[in-house]
Amino acid sequence: MTNPARALRSIAIIGGGSAGWMAAAALANAVGQNIAITVVESDEIGTIGVGEATIPPIKTFNAQLGISEVDFIKATQGSFKLGIEFVGWGAPTSRYFHPFGSYGADFDRVALHHYWLRARQAGDLTPFDDYSMAWALARENRFGPPDPNPRMVHSTHNYAYHFDAGLYARWLRTYAEARGVVRQEGKIVDVARDANSGNLTHATLADGREVAADFFVDCSGFVGLLIEGALQTGYDDWTHWLPCDRAVAMPCANTGPITPYTRSTAHAAGWQWRIPLQHRQGNGHVYCAAYISDDEAAATLMQNLDGTPLGDPRFLRFKTGRRKRAWNHNCVSLGLAAGFMEPLESTSLHLIQMGIDRLLLLLPDRDHDPLLAEEYNRATAAEYERIRDFLILHYVANTRPEPFWQACAAMSIPDELAYKIKHFMANARLVSPQDELFRNPSWLAVYFGQNLLPRGYDVLADVRTQVDAAAQLQNLRALMRAAAATFPTHDDYLARYCRAPALV
Repeated sequence: MTNPARALRSIAIIGGGSAGWMAAAALANAVGQNIAITVVESDEIGTIGVGEATIPPIKTFNAQLGISEVDFIKATQGSFKLGIEFVGWGAPTSRYFHPFGSYGADFDRVALHHYWLRARQAGDLTPFDDYSMAWALARENRFGPPDPNPRMVHSTHNYAYHFDAGLYARWLRTYAEARGVVRQEGKIVDVARDANSGNLTHATLADGREVAADFFVDCSGFVGLLIEGALQTGYDDWTHWLPCDRAVAMPCANTGPITPYTRSTAHAAGWQWRIPLQHRQGNGHVYCAAYISDDEAAATLMQNLDGTPLGDPRFLRFKTGRRKRAWNHNCVSLGLAAGFMEPLESTSLHLIQMGIDRLLLLLPDRDHDPLLAEEYNRATAAEYERIRDFLILHYVANTRPEPFWQACAAMSIPDELAYKIKHFMANARLVSPQDELFRNPSWLAVYFGQNLLPRGYDVLADVRTQVDAAAQLQNLRALMRAAAATFPTHDDYLARYCRAPALV
């Protein structure tokens, strides 16, 4: 039985940035001022914000806070994102698009991709991308929200955002403080634990102040001041599957139209991101230090910028993996404190968002029922591992000639991923769990985009002779091309609805 007298009285969030202020805003929105919320943040410690690319669930997070999309885009110098273009990830000259939304519209009980495979085996080399409404828009630099009528082909795409992570954190801080969250400036020098329970009791700042709380949220970045520094939780290292361990970031000036998609370009020992914002373009080179030096990585990035550099290169070191327990004692870790998944599929903010959602579903009282932490850790581990496997697929399914990529193609992979690939390569069956983040269209994008073509397809595609699949496929392509032409350009859409003010 719940005892109201044992409800949490206070929560301390250690660290700001995107993770800290997303947590503060969501908690304040959920609990009002019934629980005192404090954010401890030091101006001495910078945040990593290098521009963010996101995935569609971020729209739900903002909507739950009552945030207007137009206001959000303006405040963060944002733009819209229909998916990710991958360049050079299969063979060095290959290109494909990972769209948000579905492929075409199923016109039969047999899924579209089986009919596409049958047509390909008969000699039709139409790219699978051509059945994506998101790509039909992206390749023309057009954008608009999907039609609410599910019977329209205009309804089959989805979207997310690009935005400046530092501006987003600043905006959420204003939101949170207006709802009672208190920010304390200071650098933590010590964390105390209760001698009997092992729970955290308070953090001590450099000037001697103490910040006590019933529950703590660790958003202190890679260092994990609480989850690792105080609680010694441990870390599962996944660099044997995802070997990139460094990144160099550098913004540049925009040139040409603001594209409504992220671009990921493979290089000799890693890959480069390109994130277009209204005021600049975010760029970075993620790489493996065993195959390329920092100087060479920075030179590769600078040689492949679209515009004039707007700053010096910033280097980051990381270790892909996760904490063995995201919730330990009376502390939940979020963001980089919880783990690191390289930004290949733009999941960084999503993992923060889901960690916050999970915390709100399992919010403890002061008795800290261990069952709550057990379920939080089970669900968090499953989510990280499934995202990890999807990222691994990009690396193992390559045919590039460089030593780094050949090593990736030859590596052993997790059993669940091997099982998925085995079934897909046999007859194009998709056996992904329905509750995982990346659903069937995402897996199809990478499988086909990187030329993993199954030996067979659904036998019903041959049995159902009454279905004129070739005509249906041709009609879908024509409908999408025609529909895309009715949307404004991305630049026009931004100018008309959400042009950001110039930064001073």
